[in-house]
Amino acid sequence: MFMPHLVYAYPYPPPYAYRSLLFSRTPQGKVAELRLELQSSGGKKDKGHMTKRIALKKIVANMTMSNNDMVALFPDVIAVMSLQSLEIKKMCFLYLVNYARMKPEIALKALPILLGDLEDSNPLMRALALRTLSYIHVRQFVEALVQPLKSLLRDSDPYVRKTAAFCVAKLYDHDRHLVENSDLIDRLNLMLRDENPTVVSSALASLMDIWERSESIKLTIDYANASKIVQILPDCSEWGQTYILEALMSYVPQSTEEAALLADRITPRLSHTNSAVVLTCIRVILYLMNYIESEKTIAGLCAKLSPPLVTLLSKGPEIQYLALRNALLILQRRPEVLRNDVRLFFCKYNDPIYVKVTKLELIFMLATERNIKEVLTELREYATEIDVHFVRKSVRAIGKLAIKIEPAAKLCISTLLELVATKVSYIVQEATVVIKNIFRKYPNQYESIISTLCENLDSLDEPEAKAAMVWVIGQYADRIDNSEVLLEDFLDSWPDETHEVQLALLTATVKLFIQRPTKGQELVPKVLKWATEETDNPDLRDRGYMYWRLLSSNPQAAKSVVMGEKPAITAESEKLDSVTLEEMCLVVGTLATVYLKPVHTVFRSARPRRLQDSPALQRTRLPSYQAAQQAKLMSSSSSPLQANGGGAAGDVLDEADAYFASVGSSGGTSGDLAVGGTDGQRYVVNQGQGLGQMQPTVHVQNGEGDLLSF
Repeated sequence: MFMPHLVYAYPYPPPYAYRSLLFSRTPQGKVAELRLELQSSGGKKDKGHMTKRIALKKIVANMTMSNNDMVALFPDVIAVMSLQSLEIKKMCFLYLVNYARMKPEIALKALPILLGDLEDSNPLMRALALRTLSYIHVRQFVEALVQPLKSLLRDSDPYVRKTAAFCVAKLYDHDRHLVENSDLIDRLNLMLRDENPTVVSSALASLMDIWERSESIKLTIDYANASKIVQILPDCSEWGQTYILEALMSYVPQSTEEAALLADRITPRLSHTNSAVVLTCIRVILYLMNYIESEKTIAGLCAKLSPPLVTLLSKGPEIQYLALRNALLILQRRPEVLRNDVRLFFCKYNDPIYVKVTKLELIFMLATERNIKEVLTELREYATEIDVHFVRKSVRAIGKLAIKIEPAAKLCISTLLELVATKVSYIVQEATVVIKNIFRKYPNQYESIISTLCENLDSLDEPEAKAAMVWVIGQYADRIDNSEVLLEDFLDSWPDETHEVQLALLTATVKLFIQRPTKGQELVPKVLKWATEETDNPDLRDRGYMYWRLLSSNPQAAKSVVMGEKPAITAESEKLDSVTLEEMCLVVGTLATVYLKPVHTVFRSARPRRLQDSPALQRTRLPSYQAAQQAKLMSSSSSPLQANGGGAAGDVLDEADAYFASVGSSGGTSGDLAVGGTDGQRYVVNQGQGLGQMQPTVHVQNGEGDLLSF
């Protein structure tokens, strides 16, 4: 049976049509609609100005999404601002703060309304109007705020006084000369005697902010004032406690008893639930320790610092990371704080990678001869994880522990060989790099493992690993039977190698020739020609010319230079220098400690932190003082050696000077060559720049604070 096709006629457009109508509406149409809603009276049914509230919420939502079309509603919003509704005023003030600088001439119409609200009977309204005025960076608003602010600093309501205290700092940010020429800062000082703890902490925070920005204002706190503000700590909010503790960093103890007593009084804040309070309290205690003479008192305070740091590790990963980065600092300044807690920093399976890597750095710092077996077992597990970056760091940490703890070197090498046996490419390459450093640290002790490294040459495809293996082949060419064959394999890809590998190959070839002349006599001319004629790298070319002239003029001198005894390397190059360490301990808990850089390099406007002089300051215990004394001792001990020309090495340098001087006088080269050294130079573990490359000690302050990168 035939069924007719039925067509339904909708009395209204289908649902999808509404969507197209909604999104096809022009911005001008939306603004006009909102203007009508703001201007509508609403009638008797519109209780509490509900229509205007809904319209203002729509305006704020569009404003939040950076819709600048809403600025066209400025006059209409100002007209609504006079309604006595706290909710409406909040939205109107938010709109005013957002668009006042775009339309300052229209915004001025709102100034009388704001000044009238400053005298409202409702303290919330007064505080809201005051806060809004302080946020508007328009000259007329800033100047109009000064006189009302003076009276509101003495308001009967503590919430208004607290808001007024913060507004002084905000006003100082807008126009510092206006504030300095008025008596607002003096009035702010008087608020430190306020009976309300929240007002006192807010006044302190405002004064600290002004002090940070001003070069003419100095903030000083004596013991009497410090004692008073510590007394109100328990009655303040968590942020108020943070403000007070930060202000205590401006207190300079005049006696060790004052410092010890104040440190003891603030230790209960270490058990606070807020991590900001805990870290700021740790900062103040570390600061006061510099003024305490008694070792017993310092040991007691250090024992109290360990539990709060450990407690922070039970919080979220972001707080953990902040606590761990600060622990790296604290351990360098006060190693006794976490000396026996290495197991607390073992990684969990669900830790983020940034937490794992920081824990790895702490494990390395806390490793000792007593716990090395436990630490190596843990690192061995880390080296079998999935994350390649973390595995590399773990393998590198094992190698650094062999350099750091000499009695455990054999155990560390055994662990590394076990990892090499896995034949995993990136593990083998990291192990090769660190084993090269172990050879540098312990010459003629562990060369039996060279054969194991040579079995894995095919796994090496990274420049650093290749350079390390080439160094091993060149250094021990007389012990590797087929050393010339191994070098030839690397030399086949010479044009494609990085400059780092080419430098290592050049030096290794010269070493092969010096140790085994018959095996290297064919390779040396070829490599020297490549290095001097077929490269555009100045370092490679200069080194090639140096080797060529040494070998052609005085082979014995060349042997003394190239195969001479190298300075001992160390695994401690990751430590901050003493001056930076002192400053960083004064900013514990700030963003600067995450970057491990001085605070003025992270925040341009921040002042450099320094320990203030005082009769109680224990200068001889400061890292900067100890480093200066050590430098003096080293310079005095090196003077006789320099006077004698440095022994055999001095003779070699004299011969080289004489040779190049003769070349210069005969017209072969132009200019003079100065041979010498710079104070403070030393070899740093694994710069990866070939043999014989002298580098200044690299400190963490010049990098990103990655302690396990060589």
